[in-house]
Amino acid sequence: MSQQPTVSTTDHLLEMIRLKQDMTMRQQFSLTARLSLPSMLAQLSMIVMFFIDAAMVGHLGANQSAAIGLVETTTWLLGGLSSAVSMGFSVQVAHAIGASDFDAARRVLRQSIVCALLWSVALSLVCVAIHSRLPYWLGGSPEIARDASLYFLIVGCSGIFFQMEGLAGSMLKCAGNMKVPSALNIAMCVMDVAFNYLFIYILDMGVAGAAIGTGVAVFITAALMLYFLTCRSSILGLKGRPGSFRPQAQVVSKAFKIGAPMGLQHLLMGSANIVITLIVAPLGVIAIAANSFAITVESLCYMPGFGVSEAATTLVGQCLGAGQKKLTRSFAHLAVKMGMITMTIMGLLMWVFARELMQVMSPVQDIITLGAQVLRIEAWAEPMFAAAIVCNGIFVGAGDTLRPAVMSLVSMWAVRITLSALLAPLYGLQGVWIAMCIELCFRGSIFLWRLVSGAWLNRFKL
Repeated sequence: MSQQPTVSTTDHLLEMIRLKQDMTMRQQFSLTARLSLPSMLAQLSMIVMFFIDAAMVGHLGANQSAAIGLVETTTWLLGGLSSAVSMGFSVQVAHAIGASDFDAARRVLRQSIVCALLWSVALSLVCVAIHSRLPYWLGGSPEIARDASLYFLIVGCSGIFFQMEGLAGSMLKCAGNMKVPSALNIAMCVMDVAFNYLFIYILDMGVAGAAIGTGVAVFITAALMLYFLTCRSSILGLKGRPGSFRPQAQVVSKAFKIGAPMGLQHLLMGSANIVITLIVAPLGVIAIAANSFAITVESLCYMPGFGVSEAATTLVGQCLGAGQKKLTRSFAHLAVKMGMITMTIMGLLMWVFARELMQVMSPVQDIITLGAQVLRIEAWAEPMFAAAIVCNGIFVGAGDTLRPAVMSLVSMWAVRITLSALLAPLYGLQGVWIAMCIELCFRGSIFLWRLVSGAWLNRFKL
C-alpha cells in the first residue's frame, strides 16, 4: 500500500476521515470551508471570465450577442455530457482513497483517461456534423445563423480540451486537492480574457475570436492540469508507477452506473434548456440577448454553490469509502447550510445591483432594462437553488445519481417548461424567468426532502 503524505492541515483532516478518527464540529466546518473556498474562488473566476467574454461580444452588437446566446444552451449540454463521464470515474477514485486503496484509485484514473478521450472525440464529431443546421433548428434568424454556427463549431472541436481539463480537475478535487485545480482555473480565466481580447479586437475575428480565445485558454489549462495530476500528485501521480490503461469491464460498468444517470440528466436537462431557447427565440433579438446576458450574470450567484457542492462530493465520497456514515450525514447537512447562506447573500446583492451588472454586459438600454427585470425575479430562488446544487453534489459523492436525476428531470420538464410555455405569451421573457424561479424553489424542496430522509445513504455500495 502506498505511503500517504500528511503535509497541510487539510491533508491531516482528510487523513482523520480515512483513519476513522472522531472529528469535532469545528474541524468539520474547517475542512468543509478549506475545500469549498478554493473551488468557490475558481467557480467565481470562471463566471467572471464568461462575464467579460459576454461583455466583449456584447459591445460588438445585439446580433453577435444573440448568436452566442442562441447556441449557448447546446454548448452547456455538451459540457454536461463531458462532466458525467468525469464524475463516473472520479467518484470511484474518491471512494478508493477513502478506503486508503491508492493503487485502485490510480487504476481507475488510467482507465478514465482513455474512456474520456474516446468520448470527447465522439462528441466533437457530432458537433462538426450538426453545426451548420443547429441555429435554424433553434429558431434563429439568418442574420445571426452564420456567427452562431461558427461559434458552435469551434467550441465543439475544442471538446477534447474541455473534457481533459474537467477530468483532471475532478480527479484532483476528489483526492482532496482543491488548490491546484482552483488556481489553474483562475489562471485560465485570465488567459481567456487576454486571448479573447487578442482574437476579438486586435485580430478583428468577432464571434469566432471569442470561441478561439476560449479554446486556447482551455488547451493550456488542460495540459497543466494533467501534468499536476499525473506527475505531481502524491496520491494519484502515475509517474514511476507503471500500469495498464486498458479499460476493464468492472470499472467501466461502475462508471456507467454512476455517470449514465447524470449523462441522461444532462441530456434531458440540456434538451429542456434548448426548448426554453425555442420559447424565447420568437420574442426577438433583444429578448435572446437579454436572456443570455442575464443567465451569465445570475451564474455569479450560483457558482459559489457549486464550489460547496464539489467539496461535499469529495467529503461524502471519502467518508463513505472509509465506512463513516454518521460523519457523512454531518458533513452533508453542514455543506447544505453553508451553500444556502452563501447564495442567499449573493442573491440579495444581485437584486440590488441588477441594472449595474447588466450595464457591464451591454450598452443597449432595452437589453439592460429587460435583463435587470428578470434578474430581480430570479434572485428570490437563490436559497432553494443552493439546496438543489449542494444536495446534488452530496448524492453524487454517494454514487446516488439515478433518483436525483429523475427528480431534476420531472422538475424541469413538468414545472419549468410547462409554466414557461404558458407564461411567455402573456408576460414575455419575464414569464420565462418567473417559471424558472418557481421550478428552482420546487427542485430545492424535493432535494432537501431526499437529504433529510437519508435514502441516499442507503444507496451506497463500495
